[in-house]
Amino acid sequence: MPIHLLAIDQGTTSSRAMLFDEHCQPVSVAQQEFTQHFPRDGWVEHDPEDIWQSVLTVVREALTKAGLDAADVLAIGITNQRETTVVWDAATGEPVYPAIVWQDRRTAAFCDRLQSEGHEPLINQRTGLLIDPYFSATKLRWVLDNVAGTRERAERGELRFGTIDSFLLWRLTGGRVHRTDATNASRTMLFNIHNQQWDEDLLQLLDIPRSLLPEVLDNAADFGQTDAALFGASLPIAAMAGDQQAALVGQACFAPGSVKSTYGTGCFMVMNTGEQPVASSHRLLTTVGYRLGGRTTYALEGSIFVAGAAIQWLRDGLKLIRHADETEALAEQVGDQSGVYLVPAFTGLGAPYWDPLARGAIFGLTRDTGIAEIVTAGLQSVCFQTRDLLEAMIADGAIATSALRVDGGMVVNNWMVQALANTLGVPVDRPQVTETTALGVACLAGLHMGLFDSLDAIAARWDCERSFQPAMPEERREALYSGWLDAVSRIRNQHP
Repeated sequence: MPIHLLAIDQGTTSSRAMLFDEHCQPVSVAQQEFTQHFPRDGWVEHDPEDIWQSVLTVVREALTKAGLDAADVLAIGITNQRETTVVWDAATGEPVYPAIVWQDRRTAAFCDRLQSEGHEPLINQRTGLLIDPYFSATKLRWVLDNVAGTRERAERGELRFGTIDSFLLWRLTGGRVHRTDATNASRTMLFNIHNQQWDEDLLQLLDIPRSLLPEVLDNAADFGQTDAALFGASLPIAAMAGDQQAALVGQACFAPGSVKSTYGTGCFMVMNTGEQPVASSHRLLTTVGYRLGGRTTYALEGSIFVAGAAIQWLRDGLKLIRHADETEALAEQVGDQSGVYLVPAFTGLGAPYWDPLARGAIFGLTRDTGIAEIVTAGLQSVCFQTRDLLEAMIADGAIATSALRVDGGMVVNNWMVQALANTLGVPVDRPQVTETTALGVACLAGLHMGLFDSLDAIAARWDCERSFQPAMPEERREALYSGWLDAVSRIRNQHP
């Protein structure tokens, strides 16, 4: 009987299920979008029941498409949108409030208060994170303080908290298991990444009862068995990882200095820094890359707020193009030296600047500037921002990378990926299987089940579809990047 691994990839706007064979090749995929809720300015919520039903639907559909039964599945791995917060009833599994999404900013004032009271050094030292509404802890605190009766119920041990992985695990196991993995735990702002424990000082600081929290396991571990009634057989859940860390595994970034960058709406760059955490002095995040066999591998992470969203804006906002795939031909017409710079700071600048009040601008316009030049500048902005992150990682003492592995929707654009290699001065490798998030957690499940005997066995299955080599003189590369830094400087510190 063929062996298959099932990845549940629960994302911000949709849920997907992917089946892989024993060689880590995709067999089938099913995807379903669900509704985004914006009840107030800066608030973003999901209905946990929508998420749950979408997961059930896509798993069943992926099995049907592949002509398989649950009995053909060796194990399940779960990967998820990180930081999104759910609190539910321990007896019934019913959420007490909608899921508060990672993008939600409702706790900004509370975060400001924590910073003004001087708590950021402690939080940064213990968790590797900055104080920000992005992370789960202040969202959980908000639910306890603002949903009637929840704090009292939490203190009586009647409620459970989790990120989406834990909520799905609870439902998949029929309420028998409350667990998470080290990567998702490391994004809560409650987890000590050095001793790999929930931090009692931070729980006390944020007034969060310990009974809410899940048990923290390695990324490849026994997370329990699914309820047989869901898919027709009881299946082992053998892996969990937050989406960006799952992509790190899917890209086989197992050596210190190896780095992957995922280009979607925004961009997340994650670098493996080995068994010692690297403390950032450039406001990058120190986080858990993965934990296997009780041994933690750490990572540095930087996020760009606007990557693919810049191309969406050129299409939908300025209406310069009708389809994103037009950008490649336009950029090929222009080349890389138009002198136009687009700084897409539509919602501020992310790492390493962290300037929430900066706003976007276009510089270098002349009478000759046309649609092609502005579109090209949009693509180049993604490359320049990536270099910002890589430069910050190296300045923090991380090992200089020998190549960048990329994935996400934007990397189908050959011009953009070549420009990325030129801008960074290092090769950029695009994998054969670009669904690296689902692939990574499927591989972790296979590792736990003995299908793979080591990370080397997983790395051996990673195939490069195309490697883009730097093809730009260093002097020109540095001149272009200097122009970018000048453009960024012009939009910073210009606000009240």
